[in-house]
Amino acid sequence: MSTSTTIIYQPKTEFNPITISSFKAYDIRGELGVNLDEEIAYRIGRAFAQILYQRYHAASTQPDDTTSLRPAIVIGSDIRHSSEQLKQAAIAGMMDAGIDVIDLGMSGTEEVYFATSHYQALGGIEVTASHNPINYNGLKLVKEHSKPISADDGLAEIQALAESGKFTTDNPSGKLQLLTDKSTYVDHVMTFIDTDKLKPLKLVINSGNGSAGPVVDLLIEKLAQANTHVEVIKLHHAPDGSFPNGIPNPMIEANRVATQQAVLEHNADLGIAFDGDFDRCFLFNEKGEFIDGSYVVGMLAQAFLNKYPNESIVYDPRVIYNTEAVINDHGGNAVISKSGHSFIKQVMRDSSAVYGGEMSAHHYFRDFFYCDSGMIPWLLTIELLSITGKTLSELVAGYIEAYPSSGELNFRLTTHDAPAIINAIEKNFSVQNPVKSTLDGLSLNFGEWRFNLRASNTEPLIRLNIESRGDRKLLDTKIQEINEWLAAQGARPA
Repeated sequence: MSTSTTIIYQPKTEFNPITISSFKAYDIRGELGVNLDEEIAYRIGRAFAQILYQRYHAASTQPDDTTSLRPAIVIGSDIRHSSEQLKQAAIAGMMDAGIDVIDLGMSGTEEVYFATSHYQALGGIEVTASHNPINYNGLKLVKEHSKPISADDGLAEIQALAESGKFTTDNPSGKLQLLTDKSTYVDHVMTFIDTDKLKPLKLVINSGNGSAGPVVDLLIEKLAQANTHVEVIKLHHAPDGSFPNGIPNPMIEANRVATQQAVLEHNADLGIAFDGDFDRCFLFNEKGEFIDGSYVVGMLAQAFLNKYPNESIVYDPRVIYNTEAVINDHGGNAVISKSGHSFIKQVMRDSSAVYGGEMSAHHYFRDFFYCDSGMIPWLLTIELLSITGKTLSELVAGYIEAYPSSGELNFRLTTHDAPAIINAIEKNFSVQNPVKSTLDGLSLNFGEWRFNLRASNTEPLIRLNIESRGDRKLLDTKIQEINEWLAAQGARPA
């Protein structure tokens, strides 16, 4: 533990009203020098701290689950070259609001989630742009107990205060601690598996030159200390904010090639890849094939229900057939939620779900403060490979055959907006009398096949997922049919 005394950013003493357009539905993301810079990061940090501090003091007269907290905020940052400066600006803002700050140094988003709860802090910030282009950055915010903050649950209030610049000035400056030791976090992550059950395995782990590398090293060390025989081939391992091997985003097919080739070259049992802040985990089987996230959700749901019978599992509505079948077949309680981490986490808390998963490769765990982790899924997977004696392709083959799906197909809008297209496709298919859900976009279920069409929260895109019950030919026919229909509406494959 050490105390940092140098704050790089020197804020203004007076703040005029400005407009900050980098606030999104669940977090803050913007283009550097356009709608995100050090002044904006300072304002956000100061507004965030002021609002949480006011809530903390109000709770002292009305005791609730915030009364055991300490008046401090945790902050970390990814490896991007701009992240340290933005972090220091946010730190200056929080300290000027009278809040103590715990700086985790270079870290992943899940480390902030863990530290916020572990240190009983009022909230946490991760400075990251995850998988966005190199000229972008952002801030992910959580409040007490690592609970998410959304536009309708505090984020809009933070934006309004940051834009107005009407900050309180009567609080003494907060103090800053630099706490970069990751051992407690790593120890907690390791509790999710029984290392005595692990068999010899060879893994390829692609950290994408993001923030994952140091944590991967610590987990490998823990596996070695437990006398396991897990061999790891490290790919694009060293953190490097210039991203010499491209932005770490395994959702892009071209970015999967290096991992796939390494799995085949080294005859590995499993390939693992992360995005920049490693809150998402992507898996490749022993053949180098990318495993769609919806099947990973089913696999982990089954693993959890084998350990914890009759528990609730939360999943998103984009692809559901396989997940629902797995949960029902293994005696679990299936709980559907709108996609997005704020919704998933709240539904998990409401249902006390042991696990939640999204096809986008976000995986959430009750024993990780209902937060998502990119490290826990691959550890659970190597435990599952060891316990079953099966390969990953064997574990998911039955899922894929029983419930084939298209994977997420993205379309760029050119002539119509998303609501117009969604309304039109609903009208087009209404004559077939499907079961309709508008929980998240539009879902139409025709019995033997279904689709979900939803607008992107961040880009001028609509996202399509189609699945069928064991009929690959039907699936292919429907993919072609809806592709052609969308093209007629001016939506082009992105």
